[in-house]
Amino acid sequence: MPLLRTKEIRAMDAKALADKLKELRSELMHERGVAAMGGAPPSPGKIRAIRRNIARILTIMREAPAPVASPAAAKKEETA
Repeated sequence: MPLLRTKEIRAMDAKALADKLKELRSELMHERGVAAMGGAPPSPGKIRAIRRNIARILTIMREAPAPVASPAAAKKEETA
């Protein structure tokens, strides 16, 4: 499981990020299943690396700029 660089993640579009996240979560579930059955993983740090990659993707997905509300909408919320 190669480490995903932040630069590589930021270069992906939203669909690619969602696909990669799904793939990583599936791989993490598989690795945890192998570990739960008592099997020794071929790479001991693989689960940790997968978890970190998932965290990186989620962080970058949440960094997307929030839609800016118009001043009129903000004023309307204040009076409500």
